[in-house]
Amino acid sequence: MPGSTVRPPAYQLLADELREEITSGRLQPGERLPPEPELCVRSGVSRSTVREALRLLASQHLIVTTRGVTGGSFVAHPDTEQLSEALSTGLTMLSNAAEVGFADLLELRRALEVPAAGLAAERRTDAHLTEIRGALFDPDLDELTTMMTAHAAFHSAIASATGNPLFELVTRPLYHVTYGEEVVGALPEGYWARVDADHRELLNYVLNQDPAAAMTTSRRHLEYIAAANSA
Repeated sequence: MPGSTVRPPAYQLLADELREEITSGRLQPGERLPPEPELCVRSGVSRSTVREALRLLASQHLIVTTRGVTGGSFVAHPDTEQLSEALSTGLTMLSNAAEVGFADLLELRRALEVPAAGLAAERRTDAHLTEIRGALFDPDLDELTTMMTAHAAFHSAIASATGNPLFELVTRPLYHVTYGEEVVGALPEGYWARVDADHRELLNYVLNQDPAAAMTTSRRHLEYIAAANSA
């Protein structure tokens, strides 16, 4: 009938209810969900419906289900890498649907990477420096795929050096979005040599704990990337 809506399946409604309890904090990480028979009674659904709802929540990394006498379904502890993967999937879908362009991506990178570079210079540890150095590449020897992977690892390491896991969570997906030949294949000569030089300069300022210079280098690096991709 006109104006009518389709009611979601029962397992979806139960999953939504449990998800809200988890994301609101009423159910804490590590806390056990009610057993399946109790969820059946509480929701008025079959055991197969409850299990389908739990499978959906598990696929979204919200719960972990174990077997055995002490088994059950437990609220998952937040995992930065898994959450970042979910954001990366959504961002890739938006970019492939032409709702997010390269300019949008760079705008967000400017908002995040410049302050992150300053914080990394202030807070970095020796372990962070080792991780950042390990993400450098050689533009004269390495292949394109290797350089792109190293580029993502470098900026993820800078985000990690801020000491704020939210920077790492939000920025990591930005470096895993894929674009077509019009972006990757039409770069000017010397592009990767310039990116490498910028990375090494930024590392030097992070090493010397110079936040202002690190932010300036990060900003100039992104301005170059924007110009090179609009040429």
